[in-house]
Amino acid sequence: MAASAAASRAQRLSRIFSSSSPSVRPPKPGQVKEAPKPAPTKKAPAPGAEANPNLRRNAIDDIIKGLLRERDPDKLVSGFIAASSTHPRFRARHRVYDVAVSRLATFGRLDGVEAIIDAQKPFLETSKEGFAARLIRLYGHASMASHAAATFHDLPPQLKSTMTFNSLLAAYVEAGEFEALAAAFKEIPVSNPSVVPSVYSYNILLQALCKVPDLSAALDTMTLMEKSGISPDLITFNTLLNGFYNHGDMDGAEKVWEMITERNMVPDAKSYNAKLRGLVAQGRIEDAVAVVEKMEKDGPKPDTISYNELIRGYCKDGRLEEAKKLFEDMAENGYVANRGTYHTLIPCLVKAGELDYALKCCHEIYGKNLRVDCFVLQEVVTALVTASRVEDATKIVELGWNNSYPRRILNIPHATEKNKEESISEEEEEPENA
Repeated sequence: MAASAAASRAQRLSRIFSSSSPSVRPPKPGQVKEAPKPAPTKKAPAPGAEANPNLRRNAIDDIIKGLLRERDPDKLVSGFIAASSTHPRFRARHRVYDVAVSRLATFGRLDGVEAIIDAQKPFLETSKEGFAARLIRLYGHASMASHAAATFHDLPPQLKSTMTFNSLLAAYVEAGEFEALAAAFKEIPVSNPSVVPSVYSYNILLQALCKVPDLSAALDTMTLMEKSGISPDLITFNTLLNGFYNHGDMDGAEKVWEMITERNMVPDAKSYNAKLRGLVAQGRIEDAVAVVEKMEKDGPKPDTISYNELIRGYCKDGRLEEAKKLFEDMAENGYVANRGTYHTLIPCLVKAGELDYALKCCHEIYGKNLRVDCFVLQEVVTALVTASRVEDATKIVELGWNNSYPRRILNIPHATEKNKEESISEEEEEPENA
């Protein structure tokens, strides 16, 4: 029954996707260009054979801290493989996997990404589907979609599930492989009866269609969901709202609002944030303000992202004082500025020459342990140096280095060696004069 239902869904989806979509198969030897062919992997250790299975938590923490600080790609790969192959508790720590893969991808070391993930595969036979799903998603983080597909197809039968299927779909979205995603959505449920697309599966598909963009196909897909007995959830409608607003289709977005009302669903802040984004993109800042005022009065309550959109609108409209006031009101009313807040506000401050305010924002970022894009900080540093405020710029750079921002990106530009030496000399004298 599951197989025939999946086949029926695939036939209906074929009306949305071109029949020329590429077939989704594991990459053949010699066809994969992202990374060299992996070395043969070792067999998983027998139960009880792993060294120090009861290693204390703080010892694992020390290993992870060391890896997170490692900047040499080869040492990162070798240390990661050694730790993950030896300690079961290490393999349960998601963040270190994400950071390692992201860092190696940034270095262009996709062979390292492949080596790390390959070293985990011997443990799949004794792992739950969540571990397999994580490995597939990691390939997505590195935009290695063909490797994600190969990993899925090579999974033990018991791990080929809706969860791992959804991870593959998400990996395709991250890699921007939308045609391959469409092909996978049609083919995999047909050949794997244990894979039954869920509302989450359809939401990923909708996300891809909105990014293409093929908004009419997105609406058709939602209709197919309901015909297949799958009820759209609020995430479904929020995905559609973002798709229409991000591409300036305000009329299409209104149709989605009507669908939300017809199904007696209650929109949340994310629903209204999509609308705010669309209004700000069209320069309709007063309409955006009215939406937030309505949210404050009738609900749902605005969140930090709601106010970020208003700040973006004010900055876009050249109303920096109003943007600053809203930023300050957020803090007074218990809203915590996030990286998006600073990404929006700081470039406007620099452009307006308000370097003291921008400098204050940089110190807030470090004080809150926020991670912002390095170019945001570098823009402030460059402006400070241009204004002959090398000492202030140097402090921002050194704080950034202490917080693991890369030295090759965050640095003092165009400053003479004499200015640098004077700045460093003054800092070295401060403790003696204190």
